Amino acid sequence: MSALCDPPGVAGHPGSTPSPKPAAASPSLSSQELAQEIKAFLSGVDPLHGNKLTLKEHARCAILLLRSLPPARSAVLDHLRGVFDEYVCTYLLDLESSEGGLGSIRSQGPNLDDVVQEIQAVLSEFVRMNPKAWAGLVSAWSIDLMGQLSSKYAGRHGVPHASSLNELLQLWMSCKATRTLMEIYTQCLSSMISTCPDACVDALLDTSVQHSPHFDWVVAHIGSSFPNTIINRVLSCGLKDFCMHGTASADLLLFPSATAADKRVPKIASVVGILGHLASRHSESIKQELLRMFHGSLGPTRDQQQKATVPFLLQLAVMSPTLLGTISAELVDSLKPGVLNQLHQHFASLPREDLENMVSIVVHLICQTSGGAYRTLQFLINTAMPASVITTPGLAVHDSVREACDRVIQLLLLNLQKLVYNRGSASLAEAPPRPVPFLDELKGHVRELCVETLRLERKRFLWQHQLLVLLSVYCTPSCASEALFFLLTLAKSQEELSLATQLHAVLSSCMSDLLPATVKKCVCQIHAGGLSEQHMAQLFQNLALIMQRESEGPASMGHQLGEAVAAHLYDFGQLLLHCNPEVAQVAALLLSVCPMPKAIRPAHLLFLIRSAVHHFFLVLRCKCPTGISYGSRLLCCLSGASPTAGKAILQYLVEGALHPGNAELFGGLPEPPAVGNDPAALEGTKVSLLDINRRFMAAVNFSGSVWSVFHAGVIGRGLKPPHAPYQREPEEVSHNVQTFLGLLLRCCGAEHCGPEPSQHAAVSPEAAKTVAVVLVETVCPDITNSELAWPPEEHTRNTVERDIQIGRAFRDNPLLFQLLSLVAAGRPALCYCSVLLRGLLATLMAHWEASRENDTTSSPWHLQASCALVACMGEGHLLPPVLSNMHEIFDQLAPFEVHLLLLSVWDYMRDNSPLPQKFTFNAGTGLFFRDFSRDTDIGKYLCVLHSVLHKNIDRLGLLSGRFQI
Repeated sequence: MSALCDPPGVAGHPGSTPSPKPAAASPSLSSQELAQEIKAFLSGVDPLHGNKLTLKEHARCAILLLRSLPPARSAVLDHLRGVFDEYVCTYLLDLESSEGGLGSIRSQGPNLDDVVQEIQAVLSEFVRMNPKAWAGLVSAWSIDLMGQLSSKYAGRHGVPHASSLNELLQLWMSCKATRTLMEIYTQCLSSMISTCPDACVDALLDTSVQHSPHFDWVVAHIGSSFPNTIINRVLSCGLKDFCMHGTASADLLLFPSATAADKRVPKIASVVGILGHLASRHSESIKQELLRMFHGSLGPTRDQQQKATVPFLLQLAVMSPTLLGTISAELVDSLKPGVLNQLHQHFASLPREDLENMVSIVVHLICQTSGGAYRTLQFLINTAMPASVITTPGLAVHDSVREACDRVIQLLLLNLQKLVYNRGSASLAEAPPRPVPFLDELKGHVRELCVETLRLERKRFLWQHQLLVLLSVYCTPSCASEALFFLLTLAKSQEELSLATQLHAVLSSCMSDLLPATVKKCVCQIHAGGLSEQHMAQLFQNLALIMQRESEGPASMGHQLGEAVAAHLYDFGQLLLHCNPEVAQVAALLLSVCPMPKAIRPAHLLFLIRSAVHHFFLVLRCKCPTGISYGSRLLCCLSGASPTAGKAILQYLVEGALHPGNAELFGGLPEPPAVGNDPAALEGTKVSLLDINRRFMAAVNFSGSVWSVFHAGVIGRGLKPPHAPYQREPEEVSHNVQTFLGLLLRCCGAEHCGPEPSQHAAVSPEAAKTVAVVLVETVCPDITNSELAWPPEEHTRNTVERDIQIGRAFRDNPLLFQLLSLVAAGRPALCYCSVLLRGLLATLMAHWEASRENDTTSSPWHLQASCALVACMGEGHLLPPVLSNMHEIFDQLAPFEVHLLLLSVWDYMRDNSPLPQKFTFNAGTGLFFRDFSRDTDIGKYLCVLHSVLHKNIDRLGLLSGRFQI
C-alpha cells in the first residue's frame, strides 16, 4: 500500500496538493473490490483464483486503478512503461523475422494493440478534461518513455542508425506503441500551448539530453508539428537554464565539446540538436527568433536573461555551425550604428578579461562562418576603418566600437594565419587538415578583395592584402594565381602594381609554379573573353613593366615572368592583330621585352613575324609614335631569334613596304580604290575581263611576237571614274621613310663604323642579299637572280617591256632608291640587283636619248633617278670612283650628254659584269671591297667624260680633278 500512498498528491499527505479527480466516471467499486484490485496490481496474482495475471490482465488492472484511484497514478504509469516496452520488443522481433525470410514464424508475445488503445483513451480523456492537472505529468511520462525505448532498442538489428533520421522516424511511427506515445505527447503540448508550454518543452529538453541522438526522431517529428512553438520555447527554456548555471564561463564557450558533457549547462546541447533538426525546413523561423532574441536583449531594461542572451547566442553558434550559418549574414546586416552603440553600452561594464574572452569567441565564430563571410569581413573593415568613398549617412559609431573591430580584425588575421600554416605541419599518417569555412567561402570573392586592396585606403589595404596571402596559401594554387592575376590586371599605378610584386615575394618561397600558373590563367581568360579590352591592355602594360624593372638575376620576378610569358608567345602574338590599337600596341611592348625561347615551333615563329610586320605598318599608318617604337623593338628582338627569323622579317618588311596598300606611306602611288556601293559600278564588275581576254586572245594570234595586247574594257561602259589620290605631306613621308629604313638597318644588323651617327653604317652582306632578292622578286616576279651578267646594249631591244615596268616601279615608289642604297651598303649584295639596275639604266638612257630639251632640269625625276642610280652603283663598288662621281655634273649637262655618259657606264658594266666573285673580304675592316685595278683599263671608258668636261670647261673646270684616274 505504501507504493500507492506515497506519491505526491495523495489526500492527507503532508504538504500535498489536491489530487486530480478522474476525468471519466469510473466503475462503482466497493472498498473491498478496490482493495482486491490493489492487491492484484501489487502482487500480479489473481486474489480470487490464485492464478498469475497475464500481461494484458495486469495492464487492465492498472488502468482500472488509474480510473478509480488517482493517487496511484505514478505507480500505474510506471507499470504501463513495461506494457509499451513489451509491445516494442514484440514489434521488433516480428520485424526481424520477416526480414530474415521467416515470415511464417512470429513471436509468441501477446497482442497488446487493444491494451495500448485503452491506455491512450484513458490518458487522452484525462488530458482533455483536466489539462492543467494531467498534461504536464502525462507529457513528461510519454516523452521520457519514448526516450528510453529509443535508446534501449537502438542497437537492434532492424533499427536504422541514428544518422538515418528519416528511416528511423518511419520505423518508430509504424509501431503502434511509440506512435501512441507520440500522439499522447502531441495532445498534451497542444493543450498547453496557450497557457504553459514550458513544462512540455522542459521535458523534451531533459529527455533529449539523456537520450540523444537516438531520440532525434522524436524531436524532428514534434518540431515539424509545432515549429514556431518549439523554436520559441526551446530557446526560452535553454536561455533560462543557461542563466541558472552561469553565463560568464569563457571555458564553456570556447570548448563546446566540454560544454556538452558539463552538468552545469545540461540542456544547451539539446537546444542545439533540436534547432539543428529544424533548420533544414524552418531556418527562416529560427533566424527570425534568434534575431528577435538578440535585439530584445538590447532593450532599456537589464534583467538577468537579457544580459545572458548574447553569451547564450554565442554559445549556440559555437556549438552549431548550422545555426551560425543561418543567422550570420542577417545578423551582420542588422548591426547598424545604433545597434553597435547599444552593444557597446551593454558590455561596457564587463571586466576586461571577459571582454577579451568575448572577442576571442567572436573571432572563433568568424573563422567558422561560411555563408556571408565576405559581408562579415567588409562590415568589420568598414566599421574599424571607413573608406573615404563611404558616404552612408548615420555611420557614426563610438570610438570604442571602432577599436573593438580593429582588434577583431587583427585577431582574425592572426587566428587565420595559425589555422593556415598549421595545416602543413600534420604528418601524412594523420587525418587531412581541417577546413577553414571562412576562407572556403572567400574563395569566390578574390576579385572583390583585390579591388578593395588596390584602393590603398590606409590600414584597409594592408589587412586585405594579408588576407589575400593567407587565402592564396590556403587554397593553393588556384587562389594564388587568381589573386596575382587580378592584381596584375587591375593595377593602374606603380604603388598598386607593387602589391602584386609583394604578393609574389611572399608566395614564391612556397609556390614554385606561381608565375607560370598566373600567365596560363591570363591566356585562358583572354581566349575565353573574360577580359575587357581596357583590362587586357592594362595587364600587358603591367607584365611588361615588371619584366623591365624586376629582372635582376634569374630568381627575380621579372626573369621568371619573362620565361612564363615566353612559353605562350603564340597566344600573345595573336593579339598583335587585335582590332583595338591600344591592345595591339601593348601586346607588342610585352613581346618586345620578353626573352625569346631557345626552341620555338617554326609555324609559331613565322606567324609571330607576320603579325609583327602587319602591326608595324598599321601603327605607322596611324601615326602612333608609341606604337611605332614598340613595334620596331619587337621586330628587332625577333630578328635576333635566329638567322631564319631575320631573313623572314626582312622579306616581309620589304614586301610590305612595296605593297600597293602601303606604298603611299613612303611617297609612292596609293592603291587604286576598290569598287564602291555604286549600282553602276557593281554592274560593271559582273563582266569578267579575264574571260573576255581569253576569247580575245583566241581570236587573234600573236605567237612569236614580243608584244602583247590585252583587252582593256567593254565598249559602252564609259571611262573609269577619275581618282584623286591622297597625298601625304613631305615631312610625314620623310619621317616614315627614315623610320622604316632605321628599322630595316637594325634588322640587318647594321652598326656604325665610327663614333658619329652620321658616319656610314655597315650592313650585313647576307641581310643585304636578302633585301636584294626580295626587291627583284617584287619588281620583276618573272626574273631569276641568275641573270647577273650585263648584256650588250642591243639586248635592250628585247627587254623593252620589262625595262618600262622596272622604270615605272621606281617612279611610282621612290622607296626603291632608298632600298637600293641599303643593299649597296652591304657589298657585294648589289650584284643580285643587276636586273633592276640595267632595266632602270636602259629606261633612263632611252629617255635622255629621246629628249629634245636644252637641259636636264626639265626632267627632274629622270635627273634625280640618274644621279641616284650612278651613286648607288658606286656605293656598291660596281663602278670605279671616277665613273661613280659623274652624277655630280648631270644637272649641268644637256640630255644627250647625259645619255652619252650613261652609255659609258653601260659599256663598263658590260665588260665588267657585277659578280660577287670579284669582291674580296678585308679582315681588318670586316667589309668586302673590289680591286678595280684587276679590271680592264678604265681610261677607255672616260673618253666621253673628258670630252664633255672639255666642252663645258667654263662651268665644270673646277670639278675636273674629281675625274682623273
